[in-house]
Amino acid sequence: MENKLTCSSCKKRITNESGTAVFKCPKCGKSEIVRCRSCRENVVKYRCPECGFEGPN
Repeated sequence: MENKLTCSSCKKRITNESGTAVFKCPKCGKSEIVRCRSCRENVVKYRCPECGFEGPN
């Protein structure tokens, strides 16, 4: 089954889209944060569902 990625900020489906970023939460390291190109370029905030950390700084 295909892993369907969605942006943590805008909830847009971004599977196989270029310019995306996937990383663990910088604070707790438990939750996976997914960012689309648009949200990364526009510095749109995201929130970790595990610990509530908000980024980018």
